[in-house]
Amino acid sequence: MTFKFTKNTIAVFIALLFHVSGAIGILCTPYANWFIDNTSLNLLLMVGLLIWTQPEKNLAFFGFMAICFVTGMGVEMIGVNTGRLFGTYQYGTVMGPKINGVPWLIGLNWFVLVFASGIVMTRLHDWIKEKSNSMDLTMSPLIEKISLLIDGALLASFFDWIMEPVAIKLKYWNWKTAEIPDFNYFTWFVVSLLLLFVFTKLEFNKRNHFAIDLLIIQALFFLTLRNFL
Repeated sequence: MTFKFTKNTIAVFIALLFHVSGAIGILCTPYANWFIDNTSLNLLLMVGLLIWTQPEKNLAFFGFMAICFVTGMGVEMIGVNTGRLFGTYQYGTVMGPKINGVPWLIGLNWFVLVFASGIVMTRLHDWIKEKSNSMDLTMSPLIEKISLLIDGALLASFFDWIMEPVAIKLKYWNWKTAEIPDFNYFTWFVVSLLLLFVFTKLEFNKRNHFAIDLLIIQALFFLTLRNFL
């Protein structure tokens, strides 16, 4: 059996290397602060890998990336400066330079999470559709679209729920209240739903398998830190 070095396998190896090293460095070494301070480098690299592995890159793909960035930055600026939308919170210095109180990397993080959630749900719904067709079952196209949007938004919101306690401990951001407001997750759901609607409307290749791998790797990374940090 011959092992092929494809873009996806190389990207997965790099993503695993950085996330596993980061988890070990934070949990098991005296250099935890160094690993935490290089969070921005890790995020930038993951964005670069997503772009590199994206098949048939076109204007619609980069347009969606730009829409996620602008929307993410916009809602975060409103949230940070008014206390509305998400609750009262502030960003620390770990994520790097800020625009109106929001690190510009947060806009890229919105793209990574919504894009990956959209890819995961597109592949899952395609698989379900194939299985349904093989059993002569049909589903309304409208129900399919609504289900994809809701499932994708739930996935993105669930990922934020996994990440929140870890992000606070790593000082990515901090909340002014003892508990994270429930409407933080509701806002995540609504904004993700709107961005996923754009995701379904724009015509670009939605079979970037690395996006699925990256979401799994990041989820395992944050779950590990959530349990042991």
